[in-house]
Amino acid sequence: MAAQLAPAWKITRWFNRAAPLDLAHLKGKVILLHAFQMLCPACVQLALPQAQRIFQQVDPADVAVIGLHTVFENHAVMTAEALAVFIRENRLTFPIGIDAPDGQDGIPLTMRAYQMRGTPSLILLDRKGCLRLHHFGHIDDLALGIVLGKLMQERGHD
Repeated sequence: MAAQLAPAWKITRWFNRAAPLDLAHLKGKVILLHAFQMLCPACVQLALPQAQRIFQQVDPADVAVIGLHTVFENHAVMTAEALAVFIRENRLTFPIGIDAPDGQDGIPLTMRAYQMRGTPSLILLDRKGCLRLHHFGHIDDLALGIVLGKLMQERGHD
């Protein structure tokens, strides 16, 4: 079975970026997308530090590390302003987008498109933009490194 092209992201605002990002601009790179919520303990303690470490260690010409703040609960307190403070206080320097809400305090649009079960969720896309890993919960650094290394070695062969 062929790998499935990843759905487009629906982002309302970007942090740590001068201009918006989309999958078309990142084609040719491996994409690591970490979906999180500010009030998710596993996100704060494990997933976001992991994303920051990877962002600091990989070549940005080869791998794009992206955060996706995807709010599906506690909507009133997880505002863009609170996220800006959270990003600064936690010294997160990789690009972070806010997942577009559904308008009914339900599952945000990107989270829904990727059929995420919750946060933290990790998505890996290959250089063609195909979904190669979809993981709910924290993934061990070594296990992630192995998969990421394999994807980095692929050069987009058909």
